[in-house]
Amino acid sequence: MGIGDEISLKAEHLFSIGGFPVTNTLLLSFAAVIVFVVFGLIFRNKIKVFPGKFQSFFEWILEEITNLMESVLGNRALAENYLPLVASLFFFVLVSNWLGLLPGLSSVGLREGGIIVPFFRSPASDLNFTLALAIVSVIATNIIAVKSLGIKLHLKRFFNFKNPITFFVGILEIISEFAKIISFSFRLFGNVFAGEVLLITIGALIPYFVPMPFLVMELFVGFIQAFIFAMLTIVFIAAATALEEGHEELQKVEK
Repeated sequence: MGIGDEISLKAEHLFSIGGFPVTNTLLLSFAAVIVFVVFGLIFRNKIKVFPGKFQSFFEWILEEITNLMESVLGNRALAENYLPLVASLFFFVLVSNWLGLLPGLSSVGLREGGIIVPFFRSPASDLNFTLALAIVSVIATNIIAVKSLGIKLHLKRFFNFKNPITFFVGILEIISEFAKIISFSFRLFGNVFAGEVLLITIGALIPYFVPMPFLVMELFVGFIQAFIFAMLTIVFIAAATALEEGHEELQKVEK
């Protein structure tokens, strides 16, 4: 987000690679990926059967996430099966949000027309980023549904020509899938972008120590937004597995 008299709604273009534009939000999302890769490379050979404090802390976090998923899904095996997807979304959104709040990050960049275009900007303040995450989440949910129910039964949810009512319900289901993407995208984008505007405005009006409480608040908001994103994904997965259980009960009755 440019520093000066202008607050940019869209991500600022920095340079291009082979005609592909690279923005400051894309650059920071790459940085978040690098954080995960470096973290994995450093600690993959340090995992012990009897963990130390650091390993125990992360095992506790994963255990809490698994327990939360189990409470929603009602099945421990399903929770462990889908943990990599949900945990990856949660930590990626969380790290991306928190990296964008690093002090001084928005003041380092290219000067254009008296305005500093920062090299790095919170990825979730770019609608393209949140839209991509939303699409990944919704597509993954549908893949899980296909794996649980079979492609024929899953498609029947959207394309059912048994009668006009089921056909209309199928159309509503298709619309709801797109509504999920829009809801996912704008919820995360709106909260993070509003937080950036708040921090920049407060920092410009009252610099130094006064913005610190707002920075702490945005750290909390970044956590909450990552948590909500992961929770909604869990809820959508739960809906798919509930359909599977209902289908199994129906098969028993038919037999």
